[in-house]
Amino acid sequence: MGLAPMKPFHVTIEGKIPDDRIDVFQRLYEEAFGPLRTKAIARQVLHPDEFRAEMIDPRVDKHVARLESGEPVGVTTLTKHLDTVPWISPHYFTARYPEHAARDAIYYVGFTLVTPSARQGLAFHAMIKSVVQVLVAERAAVGWDICSYNNTRFSFADSIRAVLDKQANVEVVVEDSQIYYAARFTGDGATKGG
Repeated sequence: MGLAPMKPFHVTIEGKIPDDRIDVFQRLYEEAFGPLRTKAIARQVLHPDEFRAEMIDPRVDKHVARLESGEPVGVTTLTKHLDTVPWISPHYFTARYPEHAARDAIYYVGFTLVTPSARQGLAFHAMIKSVVQVLVAERAAVGWDICSYNNTRFSFADSIRAVLDKQANVEVVVEDSQIYYAARFTGDGATKGG
């Protein structure tokens, strides 16, 4: 006896998540991003008040993957208001993409998550398709970031590039990187030569 076919996810685009639903999204976010607290040097997890602010900010579109029941299983945030993304430099994007800046067509994907209990491929693809439709319609430039843990462990960059290549004519390039270092001092506590 085979498995019943999985019903497709549907995606809604929401400017503001209602206050009484934010806890549901916070749990999804924590399931997906919580483990990164010990996997990446740069803070990858928004504090609860930061997360709530993003969920209620109408300048940040939330592409929400939902089951037929309406239960959310994933969310991708997308904004053209780059000042809502505290970890990037809007000036960089304006200088790099002046024609897009003149048309107000520069976007940033803040985060994409899918609950581990969902069929990640289907929900992920549905949300990215929704985002790509917006970007194609505006002939936009878009940025996003991936921590090295997620990129190395899950090949997120390759997965995103493959999805984008299937959905649109797009050029994907690495724009920047930041390497974190750490030093561990060993020995008896004395300095050399002194």
